[in-house]
Amino acid sequence: MQLDMQGISHRVGAATHLYPLDLKLQTGAVTVLLGATQAGKTTLMRLMAGLDRPTVGRVMADGVDVTGVAVRERNVSMVYQQFINYPSMTVRDNIASPLKLRGGMDRAAIAKQVDQLAERLHIEMHLDKLPAQLSGGQQQRVALARALAKNAPLMLLDEPLVNLDYKLREELREELSQLFAVGGSTVVYATTEPAEALLLGGYTAVMDAGELLQYGPTADVFHRPASLRVARAFSDPPMNLLPATGQGGRIDLMPGLPLELAASGPVTVGVRASALRVQTRPGDIAIKGSVELAEISGSDTFVHVHSELGSLVAQLTGVHYFDLGAPITLYLQASQAYVFGVDGALMLAPDRKAGH
Repeated sequence: MQLDMQGISHRVGAATHLYPLDLKLQTGAVTVLLGATQAGKTTLMRLMAGLDRPTVGRVMADGVDVTGVAVRERNVSMVYQQFINYPSMTVRDNIASPLKLRGGMDRAAIAKQVDQLAERLHIEMHLDKLPAQLSGGQQQRVALARALAKNAPLMLLDEPLVNLDYKLREELREELSQLFAVGGSTVVYATTEPAEALLLGGYTAVMDAGELLQYGPTADVFHRPASLRVARAFSDPPMNLLPATGQGGRIDLMPGLPLELAASGPVTVGVRASALRVQTRPGDIAIKGSVELAEISGSDTFVHVHSELGSLVAQLTGVHYFDLGAPITLYLQASQAYVFGVDGALMLAPDRKAGH
């Protein structure tokens, strides 16, 4: 489905839940709505589905104005944070229900598709149980399977993995991206997690406080955030932001610590945690400090450092151990720094061709 939202906004009384925006989704692709809680993601999805009507603007589906068309008259599937299943039906019948409603499939074909989806979502052993006999995570997987079985031209998923345990969430992220790729639906997937957006790929719309800040291919938005607000939203751990002054073809983070970048006047230098290292390379800038905290998460170590530039977080590949208060030197290449102007707009970004 080609979904095109033209100048839509949404207000409830005096409160504005969504500020005017234009958003034309890529047909047959995944669009991730990325933003913190109350960024406007769910409001936008409800307008897409027809559950709510925009205060102003139009919603176009395949060139047809569907602004006033109710959700029951649209071919849309939706999965919420809170699972919704038919309590009196077995898991098997829950997943099969949209296939039976659609018609045109014999019993054997329906059973085969149900089995395949159940296996993909790790619920094949629960097919003959009722939803009440399952855990919350298992029930959410049933809701996901039913939405995927419907294969609607527009599929909306509002943080569907948030209630699942960490390990299963990691597995399903990868499997869902594969399922979306072969499904042919236009998929809209809301999340608060930058890592989830990067894994799903496709396109990302970054939202904050009811505003659409940037939309484009996920990799492009990540590597070239249009503003500080986008950089903050699309970075986990948060991007290190340092005040600086540009003059004479370079930026001084502090006396004796220059970046050879062309800018003038007050700027903000942004450094992703993954760009900071403890091993030196030719041309590095050295930043001295002391360890405040070291956290091991999966295969990475996050080191919080009190430095001469302020508080920094470095994301180091592998498991590393540091003593609290121990001296540490972080290293940075100037080519890996972002620069934002006084108005917050991006001025310079790392060259992706250089491998940054």
